[in-house]
Amino acid sequence: QVQLVESGGGLFQAGGSLKLSCASSGHYGTIYAMGWFRQVPHMQREFVSAISWSGSETFYGESVKGRFTVSRDNAKNTVYLQINSLKPEDTAAYYCAALSPGLPLSTATMTREDNYVYWGHGTQVTVSS
Repeated sequence: QVQLVESGGGLFQAGGSLKLSCASSGHYGTIYAMGWFRQVPHMQREFVSAISWSGSETFYGESVKGRFTVSRDNAKNTVYLQINSLKPEDTAAYYCAALSPGLPLSTATMTREDNYVYWGHGTQVTVSS
């Protein structure tokens, strides 16, 4: 079964930058389109960003567009999320997920949690003002 492991979280200052990583294993050559979601306690999970299998197409949630950049390095089996100009409201647990194969790529597809078949356990990002 595919395993996803996020890393790079921690405590950061507002205005700073960070880069999260999502390493995958167990996929036996299958390359998935990937998404990033975040969740604050007592609130529902929010779509952050997504990227196609090749990295040629990217998608962003309205609240993070302009500050977040998603990328991937398939040779390293890793997807990244660069976050610039950190804000306290970015504080959340960040999760990466693998999209079900064969789905057409669109904003509607990438933002639906039900379309993702594998999930990591998350990495906590805390931003202080």
